[in-house]
Amino acid sequence: MSGPPPAVAELRRAVRAGVRAGDRPVLAACSGGADSVALAAALAFEARAAGVRVGGVTVDHGLQPGSAARAESTAAVLRQLGLDPVLVLPVQVTGNGGPEAAARSARYAALADAATAHGARVALGHTLDDQAETVLLGLGRGSGPRSVAGMVVERADGGVTWWRPLLGVRRVTTRRACADQGLPVWDDPWNTDPAYTRVRLRGEVLPLLEEVLGGGVAPALARTARLLREDLDALDALADGELARLAAEAGDGTLPARPLEPLPAAVRRRVLRGWLRAAGIPDLQAVHLQAVETLVTGWRGQGPVDLPGGAGVARASGSLVLLPPGARGSSPGPAHPDEEPLP
Repeated sequence: MSGPPPAVAELRRAVRAGVRAGDRPVLAACSGGADSVALAAALAFEARAAGVRVGGVTVDHGLQPGSAARAESTAAVLRQLGLDPVLVLPVQVTGNGGPEAAARSARYAALADAATAHGARVALGHTLDDQAETVLLGLGRGSGPRSVAGMVVERADGGVTWWRPLLGVRRVTTRRACADQGLPVWDDPWNTDPAYTRVRLRGEVLPLLEEVLGGGVAPALARTARLLREDLDALDALADGELARLAAEAGDGTLPARPLEPLPAAVRRRVLRGWLRAAGIPDLQAVHLQAVETLVTGWRGQGPVDLPGGAGVARASGSLVLLPPGARGSSPGPAHPDEEPLP
């Protein structure tokens, strides 16, 4: 007996292990495009064999004429696939960063609420091609190694697990899988609008790189992201261990400064970032982290460093001390007797 078409089989293989990893429900986020429809179909098939409940969610951003009807059409496809429950979530798109960023923020907030309400993971249809575009964006913007490392298959954030099982699957495969199964696909006009940077990367930059470098660029970028992520995860683990040791040594919420100085810069900055984030500092940027690091590597008796939210960090008695909002002007304490500022 013949099996499913190759593209359909590839999609099912991509989700199979994740579906069978436990009995926690899954909500498939679906825009109606080929990637998310193919994902929903693969999840529906594998869930039946695994005995796992899979539902679907489509978000109506209200930004295009007929968006409500489009969302209902997508929901109908999900119901025909056997997903349950199927949710249509209207959102208000507001905020800074342009319509694309604002829509993304509203969409993820709605998906997170739905996942929390149903105790489910959220499955997202990002493909290998999306990963390649993300890596290129990170490189071009100088966003740092984590951005270049791209998206991860599974990530927990704020109590919600975001699952991307298709990061090894090409976009052409998801479209072929939909065609093979007779599934309707909606092509969002935003995805071909050259006003958006990602669209130009997709339609102009990546094809040019493929031509100049002789093909295989998208898989190579995705492979680079995976290798870099392994290195970054190792550095994070080293920094976590160092932070735990120093925090236990201090025992009072401060961070000993002298042991940080000889650490490799990549580890030292991670220790500082982990300490500040654990203290609840919001919107921590590279410029803030560099200023705090100067209290370790360039100590000359300078005053406290300002942080987002009105907090600050000062160096006193040989340690970094967090100053809560409102305490910025107070003295953190005397200098350590054997700690003289650099000349």
